[in-house]
Amino acid sequence: MPARGDPARVSIILPVHNAEPWLDECLRSVLQQDFEGPMELSVFNDASKDKSMTIVEKWKEKLEGSGILVVIGGHDSPSPRGVGYSKNRAVAQSSGSYLCFLDSDDVMMPQRVRLQHEAAVRCPASIIGCRVSREPPSSTERYTRWINQLEPHQLLTQGVPEDLLFFYSHLRKGGGVVRVDQSLLLYRYHPHAATHAVLETTMWMHRVRFLEERVLPHWAAFTIWNAGRQGRWLYRSLTDGARRKVVAFCDVDEKKIRKGFYCYEDSQEKPKPRVPILHFRAARPPFVICVKLDLTGGAFEDNLRSLGLQEGRDFVHFS
Repeated sequence: MPARGDPARVSIILPVHNAEPWLDECLRSVLQQDFEGPMELSVFNDASKDKSMTIVEKWKEKLEGSGILVVIGGHDSPSPRGVGYSKNRAVAQSSGSYLCFLDSDDVMMPQRVRLQHEAAVRCPASIIGCRVSREPPSSTERYTRWINQLEPHQLLTQGVPEDLLFFYSHLRKGGGVVRVDQSLLLYRYHPHAATHAVLETTMWMHRVRFLEERVLPHWAAFTIWNAGRQGRWLYRSLTDGARRKVVAFCDVDEKKIRKGFYCYEDSQEKPKPRVPILHFRAARPPFVICVKLDLTGGAFEDNLRSLGLQEGRDFVHFS
């Protein structure tokens, strides 16, 4: 046990808003960490109206009895100010050299802090992730399988963290992303999760702008793989300059291919852009792929592999 008064090596950042049903298990997982360095828990209460803070106070005694300092802040305004605000306030009141973010409805495996701290020491300019599991296990099976199977080089192009703006800012400053290849976190999936409060269109537009910033400047022209809703949405979301680089859509759907082209009716250009729709074997890389992985029984993945393309140079996923 660290000596009382030692400066924290790791601060666990825990925003709390009406988390009564999950807090006991969440805080128990903090107590069960096998990290041997000095650690603190920084809690920020975002206007909870339930018994969340009663639970936090109960666990404060247990945690501090085990050598984990507990710092509590918060506000009792009529309305919450959001998870981003709460995380920032919890960070501001913390003292650790390393930050470990935890949602109040999630559970850490006992080795999480230790293994991610070890990775952070080895890779000091990187955000450290891990594999995850879901509760209930049947929720978002495809998404969970996808994020857990990403190769290290894919984390930069395919990872879609909830803290998107922070993640992108980190990458823009030259930071990296590293994953501990063990399942260290149990994510709960329920209707009140903070993730559901983020508008899909907001996330989408941030991802499009990042694609335009990080990938498209290196390509003089490209093809969008998917002539359906997702691919057309990407095309319409691009800035004018990026949209002009789109030379074709490609697909395997014969109906779309027979149509011959996609006309962007909302364009202010005259004549309106008409983008060819080709069979994928007739299209030329590089591709921005807007096909969701693991949904075609492996057919899409087989088609992609058959072209012998190199990810990053010849294609990126945007699905």
